[in-house]
Amino acid sequence: MADDSEWMKLPIDQKCEHKLWKARLNGYEEALKLFQKIDDEKSPEWSKYLGLIKKFVTDSNAVAQLKGLEAALAYIENAHVAGKTTGEVASGVVNKVFNQPKARAKELGLDICLMYIEIEKGEAIQEELLKGLDNKNPKIIVACIETLRKALSEFGSKIISLKPIIKVLPKLFESREKAVRDEAKLLAVEIYRWIRDALRPPLQNINSVQLKELEEEWIKVSSAAPKQTRFLRSQQELKAKFEQQQGVGGDVDGGGDDEEEAVPQVDAYELLEAVEILSKLPKDFYEKIEAKKWQERKEALEAVEVLVKNPKLESGDYADLVKVLKKVVGKDTNVMLVALAAKCLAGLATGLRKKFGQYAGHVVPTILEKFKEKKPQVVQALQEAIDAIFLTTTLQNISEDILAVMDNKNPTIKQQTSLFIARSFRHCTPSTLPKSLLKPFCAALLKHINDSAPEVRDAGFEALGTALKVAGEKAVNPFLADVDKLKLDRIKECAEKVELVYGKKPGGAAEKKEGKLVAGKTAALPGPGGDKEIKDAASKPGSLKKATAVKGGVPPKKGKPAAAAGTGGAGAKGKKGPETKEIFESELSIEVCEEKAAAVLPASCIQQLDSGNWKERLACMEEFQKAVELMERNEMPCQALVRMLAKKPGWKETNFQVMQMKLHIVALIAQKGNFSKTSAQVVLDGLVDKVGDVKCGNNAKEAMTAIAEACQLPWTAEQVVAMAFSQKNPKNQSETLNWLSNAIKEFGFSGLNVKAFISNVKTALAATNPAVRTSAITLLGVMYLYVGPSLRMFFEDEKPALLSQIDAEFEKMQGQTAPVPTRGISRHSVGGGDDGEEEEQEEVGNDVVDLLPRTDIGDKITAELVSKIGDKNWKIRKEGLDEVTSIINEAKFIQPNIGELPAALKGRLNDSNKILVQQTLSILQQLATAMGPNIKQYVKNLGIPVITVLGDSKNNVRAAALATVNAWAEQTGMKEWLEGEDLSEELKKENPFLRQELLGWLAEKLPALRSVPSDLLLCVPHLYSCLEDRNGDVRKKAQDALPFFMMHLGFEKMAKATGKLKPTSKDQVLAMLEKAKANMPAKPAPPAKASSRVVGGAAPAKFQPASAFADDLGSNAVESKPDLKKAKAGGLSSKTKGVQGKKVLSKPNLKEDDDKSGPIFIIVPNGKEQRMKEEKALKVLKWNFTAPRDEYIEQLKTQMSTCVAKWLQDEMFHADFQHHNKALTVMIEHLESEKDGVISCLDLILKWLTLRFFDTNTSVLMKALEYLKLLFNLLSQEEYHLTENEASSFIPYLILKVGEPKDVIRKDVRAILNRMCLIYPASKMFPFIMEGTKSKNSKQRAECLEELGCLVESYGMNVCQPTPGKALKEMATHIGDRDNTVRNAALNTIVTVYNVHGDQVFKLIGNLSEKDMSMLEERIKRSAKRPSAAPVRQAEEKPQRTQSISANASMMRKGQAEDMSSKLNQNRNMGSHSETAHTVPREFQLDLDEIENDNGTVRCEMPALVQHKLDDIFEPVLIPEPKIRAVSPHFDDMHSNTASTINFVISQVASGDINTSIQALTQLFQIESLAREASTGVLKDLMHGLITLMLDSRVEDLEEGEQVIRSVNLLVVKVLEKSDQTNILSALLVLLQDSLLATASSPKFSELVMKCLWRMVRLLPETINSINLDRILLDIHIFMKVFPKEKLKQCKSEFPIRTLKTLLHTLCKLKGPKILDHLTMIDNKNESELEAHLCRVMKHSMDQSGKADKDTEKGASRIEEKASKAKVNDILAEIFKKIGSKENTKEGLAELYEYKKKYSDADIEPFLKNSSQFFQSYVERGLRLIETEREGKGRIATSTGISPQMEGTCVPASTHTVSSSIGNTNGEEVGPSVYLERLKILRQRCGLDNAKQEDRPPLTSLLSKPTLPTVASSTDMLHSKLSQLRESREQYQHLDLDSNQTHSSGIGTTLASPSSAAANIDDLRKRLERIKSSRK
Repeated sequence: MADDSEWMKLPIDQKCEHKLWKARLNGYEEALKLFQKIDDEKSPEWSKYLGLIKKFVTDSNAVAQLKGLEAALAYIENAHVAGKTTGEVASGVVNKVFNQPKARAKELGLDICLMYIEIEKGEAIQEELLKGLDNKNPKIIVACIETLRKALSEFGSKIISLKPIIKVLPKLFESREKAVRDEAKLLAVEIYRWIRDALRPPLQNINSVQLKELEEEWIKVSSAAPKQTRFLRSQQELKAKFEQQQGVGGDVDGGGDDEEEAVPQVDAYELLEAVEILSKLPKDFYEKIEAKKWQERKEALEAVEVLVKNPKLESGDYADLVKVLKKVVGKDTNVMLVALAAKCLAGLATGLRKKFGQYAGHVVPTILEKFKEKKPQVVQALQEAIDAIFLTTTLQNISEDILAVMDNKNPTIKQQTSLFIARSFRHCTPSTLPKSLLKPFCAALLKHINDSAPEVRDAGFEALGTALKVAGEKAVNPFLADVDKLKLDRIKECAEKVELVYGKKPGGAAEKKEGKLVAGKTAALPGPGGDKEIKDAASKPGSLKKATAVKGGVPPKKGKPAAAAGTGGAGAKGKKGPETKEIFESELSIEVCEEKAAAVLPASCIQQLDSGNWKERLACMEEFQKAVELMERNEMPCQALVRMLAKKPGWKETNFQVMQMKLHIVALIAQKGNFSKTSAQVVLDGLVDKVGDVKCGNNAKEAMTAIAEACQLPWTAEQVVAMAFSQKNPKNQSETLNWLSNAIKEFGFSGLNVKAFISNVKTALAATNPAVRTSAITLLGVMYLYVGPSLRMFFEDEKPALLSQIDAEFEKMQGQTAPVPTRGISRHSVGGGDDGEEEEQEEVGNDVVDLLPRTDIGDKITAELVSKIGDKNWKIRKEGLDEVTSIINEAKFIQPNIGELPAALKGRLNDSNKILVQQTLSILQQLATAMGPNIKQYVKNLGIPVITVLGDSKNNVRAAALATVNAWAEQTGMKEWLEGEDLSEELKKENPFLRQELLGWLAEKLPALRSVPSDLLLCVPHLYSCLEDRNGDVRKKAQDALPFFMMHLGFEKMAKATGKLKPTSKDQVLAMLEKAKANMPAKPAPPAKASSRVVGGAAPAKFQPASAFADDLGSNAVESKPDLKKAKAGGLSSKTKGVQGKKVLSKPNLKEDDDKSGPIFIIVPNGKEQRMKEEKALKVLKWNFTAPRDEYIEQLKTQMSTCVAKWLQDEMFHADFQHHNKALTVMIEHLESEKDGVISCLDLILKWLTLRFFDTNTSVLMKALEYLKLLFNLLSQEEYHLTENEASSFIPYLILKVGEPKDVIRKDVRAILNRMCLIYPASKMFPFIMEGTKSKNSKQRAECLEELGCLVESYGMNVCQPTPGKALKEMATHIGDRDNTVRNAALNTIVTVYNVHGDQVFKLIGNLSEKDMSMLEERIKRSAKRPSAAPVRQAEEKPQRTQSISANASMMRKGQAEDMSSKLNQNRNMGSHSETAHTVPREFQLDLDEIENDNGTVRCEMPALVQHKLDDIFEPVLIPEPKIRAVSPHFDDMHSNTASTINFVISQVASGDINTSIQALTQLFQIESLAREASTGVLKDLMHGLITLMLDSRVEDLEEGEQVIRSVNLLVVKVLEKSDQTNILSALLVLLQDSLLATASSPKFSELVMKCLWRMVRLLPETINSINLDRILLDIHIFMKVFPKEKLKQCKSEFPIRTLKTLLHTLCKLKGPKILDHLTMIDNKNESELEAHLCRVMKHSMDQSGKADKDTEKGASRIEEKASKAKVNDILAEIFKKIGSKENTKEGLAELYEYKKKYSDADIEPFLKNSSQFFQSYVERGLRLIETEREGKGRIATSTGISPQMEGTCVPASTHTVSSSIGNTNGEEVGPSVYLERLKILRQRCGLDNAKQEDRPPLTSLLSKPTLPTVASSTDMLHSKLSQLRESREQYQHLDLDSNQTHSSGIGTTLASPSSAAANIDDLRKRLERIKSSRK
């Protein structure tokens, strides 16, 4: 027992493996309990037992095993992982359980197997059970059979696959064990329940006794359809449904349709093993069959007959066998042999089924011809044969052959053919019997029902009746238009008889009836195939509408029966002869006419008709017209009236007024009356005669149009054209053709007789009169719209000159769509005709091809030619092929009869000589064009072998094969190719070339198809093997094709097909399927019913509104919304029709306007994110290539399909570049209006633009760059930031273009790169550009280096990635480049870095070769020597990157001084586009005339100032008078207006001449109100600039240097006195702080700044009240934070600390204790050194005066705090109001930041709660930004500002003031400079003012360099200037400034871009040179 207790303690899973059986038993019991207890099927517990379950079932101890089985069953039922154990457990059950003596064990084993089936593991279980059938132990076999039977009975034949079971059944019946045989019998009965008679053929060879027993059992089986009673886990809905039925009491008839399908599902044929018979043919078969003795031939045939009795034959090459059998049928004189051969053919067709289809075309004509035999046994054999053959192909494929025989003279042939058609129709459905097929068949059968032989008539009736039954009246009636009543009734009678076959009866009944019916006429349909078809038919509901009798309720046409009522005009389609009779009325004699006319017309009218006086005739006509207008339709005797009109003088009327009236009346009668063709014939002749008349022509045309409407266009047109060409007048001919062109557009093309027209057009083209020829060509153009390119075939033989005119006309029509017919609608009956009409229209194109005169080349394909093609010598083979080529070329269009040619050509497709293979392919291509759609019948025996050629190893052969396949597919459509197993057989071949080409072809063709044959499913397993092919291209192509397969087959079928794959493969394939499911395109939609009517033409009355609106679409005047949708559906769907070459008509002009009206970019929620995820997960290709491959383009196309308008996508991916241009134009137009759409598709747009970078066409490239500039502008306005994905898939390709040879493009690309910095951090741009420097293209290397220099210059060293050191080393390598421009660029870039970073550069660069280093040092020295370059650069703020670095390229080469001048260029208005030349106001131009004439030397006095009239803005200010020289001659005409005056001053500030600059600045600072506008930032920059200039040693070297310094000194004093005191004090403090921090700054600089401060301190007593002390104290606080006392004391000079103390002391003195109230802007005052210092000073002064009352001070601050608490809400409300307003948002954020710092406990939540997510994140981001930049403020190393000349530009030029509460304006009115000031503050905060001093363009060189082109000036420009300034500033404030993302500082600068004419520049250069030389 001790042992026991030992194992009792073990965990369950260990017990189950224990060596003691008791332990195991106990383990199993506990496991069973555990398994029943676990609720969660995914619990981790289950996995512990995965490996043990097999041991559960195979336990060696019988008792334990039983328990183990129970536990295993529970496990399988409940665990989600149980499926993994299937194989091992099932084999364990089969081998170790089924042999147990205990019944319970077997029972449990069986249950386990069934449970596995329930959890979807049926296939694996079935496999194990079938293996078990081979076991030696009969017990096991019996148990396996029983399990299979049980599984089948419960799960049904859908889940248990019967084929493998039926395969082993015969073997089981042969077993020696009775138990096995009995069990097999039970199984056979069970199978019979499910598939009925399909089981007979496979069991026909078992022991006859057994078979008899089986038959007896089978009879007992109930006839009710069996039902599935147990369901898989995935079939829970079915289960619920089933249980519900059981609950109700068991629905007897079977649960809905789900189970009914199970009955016909299994086809006996599928269950059979295919037999290979070709090798079993007698060796001498082919000799014997040709033998002279009929007995020998008979022997040969009998041998074949025995072989073909096998019900299923292996596929192979039966061509030779079929050929000899066909020969026997056709030529053998012995009728017995004919019957025998026919039987053999029938057997072959039955055994091969679809695989026989390729031979059907050869055999059918022969069999049909042979029906001339009278002997019943021969006829019966032939009938069997042709019926069997019909089942292997489609009616479409053999229709040509059948129709050809229909006109045979022999009545028996006619009769048998009709009967065959009738039988064939029975196998059709409305979809397989379309109108295109019905039309020719009905036409032929109509002749048969009028035949003289009664048997032919009967057969015809039966065939028509069957057609009527199958396709429905609506489809057939139009073709029965002129059948008389008796015959029509007979047809209907036949149709009702046919119902016996088609009625919805239970399968058996239908079969019996079918049997009888067929027996009466022919032998029973052959083989099980026939049965199946009948059952199929029986299970379909009779889809045949009740035949509605032709309605007679149409307006009666002159009392004649309205036979054409139901035709909707389709009856008279282009056929002369009987159809046209319908609307004729009998011709009336003139007397009768006069009588009828007299009854309705006034007597006077009739008398005056032939009066000699024209006025009387005119009066008579007027009366006539009135009478006609008042008549009712039914009372109007049309024929009588027109005959009256035709009465003498009739159409010979000489007076044109009378004639016009007459023609008008004809039109009226035709419109208002029931106008018959008889009446029409009375007048048409006269009308045609007048159509060319200048005065009456239009009336004649109107009358003709009215008649066309009454009698239908086809008939009218035919009459009119025939009449026109029967007379000689060319004017009439050309006008008739013109009328016809218009009429076709109005009426549509439906039913026109193209052939007749073409012959007339040919006559017209040959006319001598050019007008006739022109009209004919125009008419051809109109026809082309409807007929399509096939129209040209008819005119191939015209003269080249004419042909080129025709081509030109066709070219014009290309891309246009036929207009929607507007006439010919209302009169058509509302009966059944509309569909006919529409169909007709769609097929005009096809009909035309049918009309082509085709030559029969059958007799030219001689046996000799065929043998030549098959000759051993390749040269002779080539001769043969050449002959074929010439035969086809001569014939142009050929009939499908080409004799033995197909077999001969097929042989050549695998010729060893590749040249011959290519020649054969080109012949086949020709053949397709020449034969047209009839080539269909050769797809199987010629088309498929061409596909085999796609596997050729030679590229050019494959290309030729692909071209051939495409040419064929164009003619045949895809259905023929996809039917049958041929394609899947090809895919099966493991040839990588074949696979990739074939899959590529399918991927191209499948998307366009609306439906595909089910056989496509056969390709799927091979498609899966391609997905795992070892060849990458094959895998790629297979993946591309996957979504298109899925589009047709559906995900479920495809997923199911993975069942047979290995588990690893299966998972991979399923993953791919999931991915493909996401990319699966929608099927091309079939045209919507309502809209297709509008499209098709014959829209009946109820659709009038829709068609009327379709007209309106042109003018976009669409108001009715619902209709719009309807038509849109029509428009789009018709566009997607996948049928090539035809249906031209059905693209209405809706497509043109309508679907372009929507948005071009559709916003797909999360679309972009999804695409990024896919790219990350490598589900799609990463956008990375050296040149774009097709798969990238396809992928992009697929991705775009969901979010780009279809028509735009067509343009974007068109092969022609003009379409790309069109697309870009549209995208530019929609850019503003669809911002969100553009942003949502941005990644795709950028990818598409990268594709355009690889185009060779410059115009597309330019357009793309233009779009990009606009796009990036928009994005920066929208504050959009590029994602990494967008940047990485775009920037590298943009950088490629920087190396373009064309300057224009390079310039644009650089401009775009600049703009990109606004939406993508410069530091991230850097690595991309760095990558660009590695290019092989030297231009690209140079440009990239320059761009890097500009980035460093603009953004400092922190843009250098990964580290400045690495980046510089990389740049320095280019100093040694072999290309001069690259070397220069590299040097310039490093010099730029040097200017920013100083000597440290040498450390970073690392080791350079001596040569390179010396070049670099030389360059650095040279750049330093440039006079006045550096000092001014010091004062410049980091030059912002602006649109244009246009001058950069040239500037770098011309050296640094010119480089500076381009900086001004850079500071241009950001809002303008770099290439639009702005006209510059005159003041801003160089006054060249003045400069040129001025040779005087400049005296060194205070620079003179120009006197301006500024009275209208300010109080008059006196300005010193002295002048250097006369004012510009242009000045007078512009100084009258204020704005331009200020602009003039600004322009002078920006002058290149220092004196002018200083003079202008002085002038500005003279005027106090202007001076006060200058903000802290501006003043800081200005002071920095001025002080630097004063200190520059080089200024002293100038001849008037001292004078300049003196002027600057004066100006500084002016600035200090006149500026806003708070701003200037603040500026000086910041400047002092920066200069002390900057190591590079000279001590003199700080000294001068302090001197300025002292000056200010002196002024303090007067100005103290106007100063905003809070701000000054804040600045001092910051200063003291950066420079604590200790640090200041360490300074070499004691001045800084003394200055500070003096300033504070003075303030305390002036303000007293109140000064402590002004510390509001300082956070945590207590920590502030300033407060302590102030307190000390105050204490000191109080000790002296003893007046200060500290308590009051403290009390006051407490009160203040309380008050402020109370005001919290108001203050916050105010602040949020500011943030929300566009102008003050930044200021509001700053205030909020201050506020939050001040009251850290303040709750701003309530204010944020109600706002949008976007606003909240905006506020948070803003606060974060301010925080980082405030913290960083102390660490800022150096500081500069906007250059003074720029500052000048920004001074306001407007009297328009804005009230604002910025800084210290204290409620004063301020101008737009407020904006600028705010911008300055922002820029300061963002750390944008920390470039080194050298960054400064030289003042002197700014405008005096030839690099700046001049631009024509216009004063009008000024008026818009101010608003432009304001806008650009406002726009600026809303940019979300990121610390490394700066923005263009060139706001409001008015220089134009350098895009003026080159000539202009040359001229300038010359003039400036002249000036220079004269100055020297």
